[in-house]
Amino acid sequence: MHIVVKADQQQKQEFLSRSIPSAIQISWMENDLIDADVYFDLQFEEIGSSFNQIDQKPVFVNAVVATCKELPVNYIRINAWNGFLMRPLIEVAAGNDFYKEEGSKILTALGWDFQFVVDEPGMIAARIISMIINEAYFALGEKVSSKEEIDIAMKLGTNYPYGPFEWSEKIGLQMIYDLLKRLHEQDEHYSIAPMLINELN
Repeated sequence: MHIVVKADQQQKQEFLSRSIPSAIQISWMENDLIDADVYFDLQFEEIGSSFNQIDQKPVFVNAVVATCKELPVNYIRINAWNGFLMRPLIEVAAGNDFYKEEGSKILTALGWDFQFVVDEPGMIAARIISMIINEAYFALGEKVSSKEEIDIAMKLGTNYPYGPFEWSEKIGLQMIYDLLKRLHEQDEHYSIAPMLINELN
């Protein structure tokens, strides 16, 4: 199997940290499109699709905010936010049974543990992490504590690998904001912390 991956340096490191089987050939897309069996677009949310011309082969896209209903039929969503590809279980969503089956075959060949989830903005883990980060910004705005103390409290109190502000730096605050904005459009309960918005400006 030949896989072409579009990724920045950090995403490359996380992708390769998963120990790709030797039978699978990996090519990194720089400029020109390379013919392959499968495509991974890990920069989709940052710069848009790099594989618009691919319409009959599976394309895994780092599309945490956009759902399959908004994507081409052959696109399979994967939660590849910074830090998430290194988790033991990968979250994916597909828009139809055919590409769900194709995606399962590919991820199994890669030796990745994965779980198909409901096709909703944020999937599961990114949605929860974003809400925790948002709540941390509410606490910061209300002067409950400092960023450093909130991070320490969450790591010690919940055994999280990162505190909420450390997560926001790792993922990118713009990504968090984009997901929260999308969730707020669907449900007004997902209001965004003013301090989070101010930090983006």
